[in-house]
Amino acid sequence: MRITKMLGIKYPIFQGAMAQIALAPLVGAVSNAGGLGIIASGGFSAEQLREEIQKTKEITDKPFAVNLMLMMQNISELVDVIIEEGVKIVTTGAGTPAPYMETLKKHQIAVIPVVPSVKIAKKMEALGATAVVAEGTEAGGHVGETTTMSLLPQVVDAVSIPVIAAGGIANGRGIAAAYALGAQGVQVGTRFLTTVECPTHDNFKQAVVDATDTSTIVTGRSIGGPVRSIKNKMIQAYLELENQKASRDELEKLSLGSLRKAVFDGNIEEGSVMAGQICGMCNEITTVEEMITTMFTEAEEVLDQMTHLSLVEKELI
Repeated sequence: MRITKMLGIKYPIFQGAMAQIALAPLVGAVSNAGGLGIIASGGFSAEQLREEIQKTKEITDKPFAVNLMLMMQNISELVDVIIEEGVKIVTTGAGTPAPYMETLKKHQIAVIPVVPSVKIAKKMEALGATAVVAEGTEAGGHVGETTTMSLLPQVVDAVSIPVIAAGGIANGRGIAAAYALGAQGVQVGTRFLTTVECPTHDNFKQAVVDATDTSTIVTGRSIGGPVRSIKNKMIQAYLELENQKASRDELEKLSLGSLRKAVFDGNIEEGSVMAGQICGMCNEITTVEEMITTMFTEAEEVLDQMTHLSLVEKELI
């Protein structure tokens, strides 16, 4: 079954669950435009999640999801809220959904883990996942090591459930490429940062608009927590500490609250401007609806052109 039919959405596009950004204004706009808006619940209490879900319901009557960062200590409470509020789609990251899978499936909730490898994708399928999001290292925020182009076809070949492509997708050509590699849809984060409805400081949006293909870098590899962000004063200081073999505590002291500084205060030099490598193509501010419809119009055109493309010249006999 196609992922759009499974989830009740028009376009096979998920909005990435960007921490402190994927909130009701953006989530509701994405769902209203035909995609799947996803609330980022990381750091939320149960009541904060309930409030965000209810705010989203005020904006849209279309399907939306909640992302669970499974390293959080209050996941069981968040699961209870999701069930009570009737949310029918959950994406997961930073851990295994195994302890909650039976409960979620019992309430007919689709569970879609984000995975960085074939090994984990196969484990998620064995657990009963509805689909998986295969996310390449090009993505913004917390990342794995394998590129989308390498990871995606291997995951598609390894599992029988639908696979959603993520990492390095910001236009219709990216969507068409994902389909060529076997995906049933895409998850997009960075491009949504440059939308009118994205609830970030204008400085944050402008930093993404101004970025180029070489503007991002990964920090945190030395402590097993790689994160991709746009290079700035804070990121440079972090990298210098890493090169000096600084402890986890020293690194966390520098980065504590840095995402909030960028997202809410607009401090793009001392804050963390998480974005993917594709930010060099995110060079204009549009509405969510305009962004999604333009991407899929372009994707249809590209796929149509591909049906008439011959990769090997055939001699007439």
